[in-house]
Amino acid sequence: MLWICLLVRILANPFSNVFQKLLTFQGVSPLTIVGASHGVLGLVCLPALYFGSMPRTPVFWGNMLLCAVLAAIANVLLVKAVQLTDLSVLGPVNAYKAVVSIGPGIVLLHETPTLAAMAGVGLIVAGSGFLVDRTAAPSGESVLWRFFTDRGIQYRIAALIFSAMEAVFLKRALTAGSPFVTFAVWSLLGLVFLTPAAIWRDARSRGNALTSKNLQVVLLLAATTGLMQLSTLVVFHRFPVAPALALFQMSTLVSVALGWRLFQEPNIRRRFIGSAIMAAGATIIVTNHA
Repeated sequence: MLWICLLVRILANPFSNVFQKLLTFQGVSPLTIVGASHGVLGLVCLPALYFGSMPRTPVFWGNMLLCAVLAAIANVLLVKAVQLTDLSVLGPVNAYKAVVSIGPGIVLLHETPTLAAMAGVGLIVAGSGFLVDRTAAPSGESVLWRFFTDRGIQYRIAALIFSAMEAVFLKRALTAGSPFVTFAVWSLLGLVFLTPAAIWRDARSRGNALTSKNLQVVLLLAATTGLMQLSTLVVFHRFPVAPALALFQMSTLVSVALGWRLFQEPNIRRRFIGSAIMAAGATIIVTNHA
């Protein structure tokens, strides 16, 4: 069952990005997309309030409230990134989550990164250069400069920072509740915070509200988002975090394949090479933080 959850997590994440991108193509705003998917998940999880045994400890609810705020920010930033940049570029950028994880250790715990971890960072940066279209770069401009100044990539890295902070509080909440209860509360809090904000935004704007035409895509997005979050919680609850994060890197290759197959994104061979290098770098970092 654990390995099934790992496979679900690896596949659900890139497919969730696909449905987000399809909705942005239809003119739906990032906040509306995130609010709608959380709304569906929250409604599905409403029976958990009646049938489930909710933790009553302040530790659980305090951490879950922080998770809800951080998840809302991270998800809106992620959808904005998906709107602006190719899927086959954004998938590999997830490797920078391993780099982000080094920062708190240096600042808060005064840890010195190992040589292996620094080598992993080097691989991630080197692999990033393969994601950029070199033929479109002005003469003399660094490919890494183009990579880090791309607005979609900047939104994606910002989303990674907030999701990394969310993961810390999510792990704390898991010590006081089961994966299913934690997932149900995460979904319900998303319904409470995000869905009203999305409805308010659509009431003030025109031309980007959800319609019956994209309802099916919203349901598919909610399903893949729910499977991704629930499988992540189960894996973190039963599996060492470092090897789990290393295995999650396989989803970057799936993202590149989907970007090529579904959206005919260019330079796919170089992006496969870059994503493999970046995934290897991220794996080195997380396994050396075990």
